[in-house]
Amino acid sequence: MQAAGGERVPSNNVQRFREAQMMSKAELARKAGLSTLTIDRIEAGRPCRLDTKRKILLALGLKVSDKDKVFSSTSGPIPAAMAPVDLESTEDARR
Repeated sequence: MQAAGGERVPSNNVQRFREAQMMSKAELARKAGLSTLTIDRIEAGRPCRLDTKRKILLALGLKVSDKDKVFSSTSGPIPAAMAPVDLESTEDARR
């Protein structure tokens, strides 16, 4: 998918989920075991293998069943259930 200026319009929400967790491309790439170039291409809307999608979902702390929320062709607000969890406050609540 391309915009009028020739730039690619992302067909997924990887960048939005990554940024919602305040994670850099390099950090996501490291956690997923992928290159930053691969993350860059995926965020630009290029296709990728299913295994790559699975690695990204897990690196974002999501479940494979969340794939349609991240890799769908439509974009919209990130559902509240998908918002990042503050692990420190979760630990404090358990004490």
